[in-house]
Amino acid sequence: MTISQENKSRDSIILQKNSQRRNLSNIEIKELYTPEDIKDFDYNRDLGAPGEFPFTRGVYPSMYRGRLWTMRQFAGLGTAEQTNERYKFLIEHGQTGLSVAFSLHTIYGYEAEDPHSLGEIGKEGVAIDTLKDMEILFDGIDLSKISTSMTINAPAAILLAMYIVVAEKQGHSPDQIRGTIQNDILKEYIAQKSWIFPPEPSMRLIIDTIEYCTKFVPQWYTISISGYHIREAGSTAVQELAFTLADGFAYIEEAMKRGLDVDDFAPRLSFFFNSHNNFFEEICKYRAARRIWAKRLKNQYGATKPESMRMRFHTQTAGVSLTAQEPENNIIRVALQGMAAVLGGTQSLHTNSFDEALCLPTEKAAKIALRTQQIIAHETGVTDTIDPLAGSYYVEWLTKKMEEEAEKYFEKIEALGGVIPAIRENFFQKEIANASYQFQQEVENKDYTIVGVNQFQQKETCKTEILKIDEDVAKIQIQKVKEIKKVRDNDKMAQKLNALKKAAESTENLMPYIIDAVSEYASVGEIIATLKEVFGIYKEDSIF
Repeated sequence: MTISQENKSRDSIILQKNSQRRNLSNIEIKELYTPEDIKDFDYNRDLGAPGEFPFTRGVYPSMYRGRLWTMRQFAGLGTAEQTNERYKFLIEHGQTGLSVAFSLHTIYGYEAEDPHSLGEIGKEGVAIDTLKDMEILFDGIDLSKISTSMTINAPAAILLAMYIVVAEKQGHSPDQIRGTIQNDILKEYIAQKSWIFPPEPSMRLIIDTIEYCTKFVPQWYTISISGYHIREAGSTAVQELAFTLADGFAYIEEAMKRGLDVDDFAPRLSFFFNSHNNFFEEICKYRAARRIWAKRLKNQYGATKPESMRMRFHTQTAGVSLTAQEPENNIIRVALQGMAAVLGGTQSLHTNSFDEALCLPTEKAAKIALRTQQIIAHETGVTDTIDPLAGSYYVEWLTKKMEEEAEKYFEKIEALGGVIPAIRENFFQKEIANASYQFQQEVENKDYTIVGVNQFQQKETCKTEILKIDEDVAKIQIQKVKEIKKVRDNDKMAQKLNALKKAAESTENLMPYIIDAVSEYASVGEIIATLKEVFGIYKEDSIF
């Protein structure tokens, strides 16, 4: 009997003796993988060297041997003053990049004094209404020396404009600043639901930012195409992979319709993925994502520069996996999720704080989350060599399997006419809802174990310190907006808003007009209200 035949026989016996196991994407996992499982594997075609097409092994030749990932902890709470203090605390403890969480009223484009903002101001992120808030947020932080990621979507162009103006007020030209604006509206319709305008004008705003930054803010990542929120809404890892990349393809195609050269703007596109509990599934997801993106950019969109084909991505550990029961267990979950992101080749990482199922992170919890990254980086040895899991029979098989499953989804989306028609058909929403329901059933039936929740429970009550945002934050923020309106040149501001409205009625790039408006301290709410007059608002058809 040959080794190959012996392996097949042994695999058959194992499968008969053991119960079937599946990962979170419902992919059947065998107990043992052998060379037979990757017999079509070709090193040069499927892997290649790190930093070379198809980038399966990483987007840079030296990866973490040359430079560690950016440790970018997501933070935002209360007023701009309070968040500024938190940023300085994190920088003091070794954080290497900033990441802004915005208040819900800012995300939806309302002013603090708008009735829609009641009860939400500063509760889930920092309250930003005008340029003055942005100036305070980065007071004492040199924007030419640190990169900043901003998680904002529908009003993304406005917050980017504010950041540019603040940098200029610090004495830095736009070509000196580095960072990322999330700016991914398609995933809002799919998962997170913080849209404002219909898809078509929203896409126009995104391409406006891509076009403007390509010319004037060349170090800025113009979009962070986000699978994170798709996963948090209940998708599987394969759905996260497929839907995120499909969104990316849609942005590429829309920018090319504008007349932009793919090699001019694609290098400044980035991605944002979740890192969930199934260790190898997450690692293989990242590897498959890089390979799919590189092949599609080269073969379908005609990219010629390696920089255009490199998928750079930020990772955040899975917020949805955090439990209110025994919250200290989340420290272990986050450490393993962070390790998966690193072994998968992330360019930057946020590790969640253990108390986030209960409240916004306390300083203690935020520091532990940062220390988790530092321990992975400096104590575990996983950065000593590049892509140490390459060549594993299981890893290479699962990477290919996830790529194949994603391609099946691309075919379904294409059959529906593309991403926006699929959104209007509620395709993504239904797929995620079904996956989420199936997972919940598995948890309730104890087919999937969550330690401390459906197995190994204890009756001890939680004694974790809770961070509470003072209700006075709303009063303070409303007063700040009123004071700005008293001291600004309201006639000049109104002229800028009128110019913006006329530009929105045309086909002009709106970024210069938005920058002019924020420079005169027009609020996010005032700019959004102006654009609503032209673009209208979006209402989703209910599927439940």
